[in-house]
Amino acid sequence: MPRVAVTAEAAAVLRRLRASHGDLMFHQSGGCCDGSAPMCYPAGEFRTGESDVHLGDLAVEEFVVPVWMSAAQYEYWSHTHLTIDVVPGRGSGFSLEAPLGIRFLVRSRLLDAEEL
Repeated sequence: MPRVAVTAEAAAVLRRLRASHGDLMFHQSGGCCDGSAPMCYPAGEFRTGESDVHLGDLAVEEFVVPVWMSAAQYEYWSHTHLTIDVVPGRGSGFSLEAPLGIRFLVRSRLLDAEEL
């Protein structure tokens, strides 16, 4: 059961970003400066480690984009499915889409009993 998904609109932005920056990754921010925004980086630019959970990979045609979250935050979100979307407006942080005047956001829903 996939834990993450991507909307068609966000997938189009990921194709554009990949053309400019190469392979990509997401790390779901846990707050502070970035709020709770999914942050998109060139693959490997954000260092993940034992304190991070790999939620899954977003399939965008011929490439995949791994999605990570801190293990501490995952404890709170472990019962949810996340969909990465994009909306107009400039977000905060260092995510690659920021200069485009758009921002990624995460939409979540509770997993049902079968999914859990």
